[in-house]
Formats: sequence, structure tokens, C-alpha cells
Amino acid sequence: MTPLRQKMIDLMVLKGYSPKTQKSYLYSVEKVARHFGRSPDSIDVGELESYFLYLLTEKRMASASVRLIVNGMRFLNNQVLQRPARDFLVRYPKRAQRIPELLTRDEVHRILSHTRNLKHHTLLATCYAAGLRVSELVHLRVRDIDSARELVHIRAGKGNKDREVILPESLLLLLRRYWQFYRPMVALFYGQDPRKPLDAGTVGKIFTRAKAAAGIDKQGGVHSLRHAYATHQLEAGMPTFKLQRLLGHTDMKSTLRYVHWLPSYQNRGKLGMDLLCWSEASS
Repeated sequence: MTPLRQKMIDLMVLKGYSPKTQKSYLYSVEKVARHFGRSPDSIDVGELESYFLYLLTEKRMASASVRLIVNGMRFLNNQVLQRPARDFLVRYPKRAQRIPELLTRDEVHRILSHTRNLKHHTLLATCYAAGLRVSELVHLRVRDIDSARELVHIRAGKGNKDREVILPESLLLLLRRYWQFYRPMVALFYGQDPRKPLDAGTVGKIFTRAKAAAGIDKQGGVHSLRHAYATHQLEAGMPTFKLQRLLGHTDMKSTLRYVHWLPSYQNRGKLGMDLLCWSEASS
């Protein structure tokens, strides 16, 4: 391992970057170094822009993948090498501002109703009712369900931040039923090995199958349930500052995009979670 790579790893650890972010930044820098055949600290802005153009036009790489490489190289230049930010003014494709195909409450209900397995039903219901990212969902532990205070504790969410979200009574009842049947000990939603959490990719497949069974052809993966939670809470009248806290957003701009997605946004009272109920007929 080169001293530069070790320095980059050490700095990401000190800054509390998630293992996923560390892996993607290291991969990005390695990719640039392999392309040029030399140390990444010797590559200038002009060369990087030419490389990005090559990736977009000849390699047909998605713009999101190019932005990931940009972020990795920016971290190297600004944080590891401590070069002025003005020295890393590269042109690259910006993120497209598209409105996703939002799920209605009826569609969420249909998806949950077509999840025939109690474990899978509870998994998706928890994702929706607590507005979780899939990485937060799979890392939930049994001890994170605080029934006395009616809260769900999210440990080391995005940005390595802890937070608490509201635990609806209907979800608590569903989780109790799930626990009685599956008896999880540590990981709330475990895979084949009861000691290890379910893989995030498996959650995505469960959602995709349920959505197809429900006859819903809208685009979007399991993260659609988090979008649905946010938009449904706003439609029910939740203030944006409260939604920001529940979603774990550092920047209010991330929360306000949901307002932008809801042109008919207005206060409509409290959102019910009755659609979470598990039916014996589904088993």
C-alpha cells in the first residue's frame, strides 16, 4: 500500500466516512491512476476533464458514475493533498433534477398486501413507516425498537449520525407479531445466518417482486418507500423542519425537494398507518 493511499484511508476514518464511501472514493482514485499510469497526485485538472469526456462519450459511462470519480478526486486534492479548492475547478455533468414517480398511499398498501411472507411484509412496512434508507433498515437491531417511548433508534445513519424516528402503534403491533414468529436476537431482520443482517440487495428484490405482484409499473426501487413516507407526511401536514429531523437530512434543501415534488402541498391532518396491518389471508 502506498503512503498516499494509507493517508487517504486514515483521513476518511478520522472524518467518520462510512465504509461504503471509503470504498467508492478509493476505487475512483485507483481508476484514474490506472488510466494515466501514474500517481493520482500528479494529474492536473485539464487531464481530468479530458478523462471525464472520454468516459462519457467513448465508454458511455453514466453521469452518476463520473460524478463519483469527481468526488473521489476532489477529496484527494482538497482533503488529502490540502490543495486550494479553487485548484480543482473541473467541469463534469451535473445531477439531473428529475421528479421520481411517487407512490400513492393506495399503491403502498397494495405493495404491502402482495407481500405474502410475514418477514418480508414487516421489513417493507418498517422501511415505509419509519422513512428509512435501506442501509438503515438492514442494520436495525432488536434493541433499537423502543416500545416504551414509541421510537426507533437509527444508529450511525448517513453521515454517521444517530437519530430517532416515530414508531407508529400499528408498526409496533406488527413488529411484535414478527418477533413472536421469528425470534430475532440481535439483527432485527436477519438473513440465512441469524447473527448477520439481511443483505440490502435482498431487500431490493423483495420490494421489486411485491411491486410487480401488485401490478405497479412505476420506476424506482425500495428507496421509493422512503420518498413515499416523506411526501405522505407532508400531505398530512407535517412541518418541513420536523420531517428534516426524522429523515436525518443535514441540509434543509434535501427536505424541501419533497415540497417541490408536491405542487398541491397543503395541511391535511395526521397521517394514519393503518395500511401496515398484516392479514392472515396474506400468509
